Amino acid sequence: MKMKNSILTLAALSAAFSLGAHQISGPDGRLTVDVISDGGKPVYSVKYDGKDFIMPSPLGLVTDYGDFTSGMELTAATPVEAISESYSLPNIKKSHVDYSANRGVYTFSKDGKPVYEVEFRVSPNDVAFRYNLLPQGERRCAIVKDEATSFVMPGGTTTFLCPQSGPMGGFARTSPSYETSYKVDEATGKNGWGNGYTFPCLFRNSDNGWTLVSETGVGANYCGGRLMGGNGDTYRMGQPQPGEMNGSGSVNPALPLPSSTPWRTLTVGETLAPIVETTVPYDVVTPLYEPSQKYDYTRGTWSWIIGMDGWTTYDVQKRYIDFAADLGYETVLVDALWDTQIGYDKMEELARYAKEKGVGLYLWYNSNGSWNDAPQGPRGRMDSSLARHKEMKWMKENGIKGIKVDFFGGDKQEMLKLYEDILADANEYGIMVIFHGCTLPRGWERMYPNYASSEAVLASENFHWGQGSCDTEAFCATLHPFIRNTVGAMDFGGSALNRYHNSENIPGHGTVRRTSDVFALATAVLFQSPVQHFSLAPNNHTDAPAWAIGFMKSVPSTWDDVRFIDGYPGKYIVLARRHGDKWYIAGVNGSDTSVELKLNLPMFGKGDRLTLYTDNDKLEGDVREVKLGKELKVKMPVNGAFLAVGSAD
Repeated sequence: MKMKNSILTLAALSAAFSLGAHQISGPDGRLTVDVISDGGKPVYSVKYDGKDFIMPSPLGLVTDYGDFTSGMELTAATPVEAISESYSLPNIKKSHVDYSANRGVYTFSKDGKPVYEVEFRVSPNDVAFRYNLLPQGERRCAIVKDEATSFVMPGGTTTFLCPQSGPMGGFARTSPSYETSYKVDEATGKNGWGNGYTFPCLFRNSDNGWTLVSETGVGANYCGGRLMGGNGDTYRMGQPQPGEMNGSGSVNPALPLPSSTPWRTLTVGETLAPIVETTVPYDVVTPLYEPSQKYDYTRGTWSWIIGMDGWTTYDVQKRYIDFAADLGYETVLVDALWDTQIGYDKMEELARYAKEKGVGLYLWYNSNGSWNDAPQGPRGRMDSSLARHKEMKWMKENGIKGIKVDFFGGDKQEMLKLYEDILADANEYGIMVIFHGCTLPRGWERMYPNYASSEAVLASENFHWGQGSCDTEAFCATLHPFIRNTVGAMDFGGSALNRYHNSENIPGHGTVRRTSDVFALATAVLFQSPVQHFSLAPNNHTDAPAWAIGFMKSVPSTWDDVRFIDGYPGKYIVLARRHGDKWYIAGVNGSDTSVELKLNLPMFGKGDRLTLYTDNDKLEGDVREVKLGKELKVKMPVNGAFLAVGSAD
């Protein structure tokens, strides 16, 4: 990981400010934020090219030592600074980022005494802001009881939101697990199922453009937030629900003084390109510890998605290790119940066999304690520091590459501390971490060097549970690149080539995949996660097209660049990712009619040759070499897709 920073004071810009109202803009001047005290209430607003994207919206905190949402005065403003930073991360959507922004800090006081600063960073398409709580005499700690931070949308805005589920519901009382269906193009004014919405939250600002609202930099220092609606065009930050973690723990985060809250982030643009391509979750955070070793990001397989719990046996896992080795993959995920259905002694033997094949193992764990009733084990290994260290020592001794920890219990600060403790302890033993049944990652790829990925989405397992999820697979796939996957790695576990979701891949048993084989390949590109465990099965060697297996053998899991090409959430998407000098352009159709496109691909030149994967109307795939003209013409049938792969000049 490489970093360089430079900060230049822009005295000329600050000279134009008065303490009555302040404006800070991005480096190109198109994105602007106004900060004022309106009748004693801290307020901000956001414009892009002079058009309203966030109307005047409240700021402020309520703490255990006072209500600082009203009666406030804007008493100081620092000179605006230009921030320039370059960093490299192999595990996000772009391997190298050049970040530039302008920084302004605004002090709000009550009764003549400074209480907090609101720190803004404004880049060409992103706004990040946080509260810096100031010392208060001899008081050295604080409880944040509420937050007034709101996002007031312009009239006519429509929403693309994921309702937050209630606590201690669903399978074995494991919710909220951030696995609910999005509502698309809805009017403002609703509040999900009554519990608000899960970040990130996408809004369409009439014909003016798009706004993505989220947060980053959340670890043991704070709680995770949600977005509360139900008040017209106004959406407000919300704290966790009291019933999370089985009612244990506080919804109000505690922090020392002085201290800073996490960043609230806004990404805006006339098109969806800034939304898809944003790196703001990583731009404003820093690593919390050094990696204990170099971590490798891998591709792999897992048996559970096809065979469920009954396939977590020694012989099946050995077959999947052989399958992964045949594909040239580096890992296999051994899922729930391995502790009883394989056992620790046989797992050591399995790990040795995998090592001989050049394959590493990820092992599943229940996060529990006291916040779920899930019977799957291993249980009681991850929630206790003593047990965790003992388990991880055993893993290191047996060459276990990583863990998948499942069934978390919400967003209270105590739960965020558990995430951080698992990651930090795992780093001591050189172990990578995937989270499932979990919260949204919030800048974690940069904060925690051994963090691999998170689920936090209605993922591939649901294709096994019900035909409805299979029927809407294409529709959902056109949402994730615009919403969930914009702000963090998404461990979807997809790209199945089985037509039927059963262990024999035969009709009449279980659910049926509606999408094409080309679609399955396209999602391996669309869904970004540096560690991928695909839903492939050993039978695919004989019952899947050779060209499909060939592509899956070669598709990377890390990317150097990303470009939004075309699309609309819930209808279709075309996205380009680069690995080295090779570009992968993937498109899927989630609408109920065929989509025909003429695509301008600026990464290629006229006459360049591409490998093109397409579907006919019967979803029969084909692969051929094409010579690029001025545009690439493609047709995607219902539930179909296309892929174009080629090297740039």
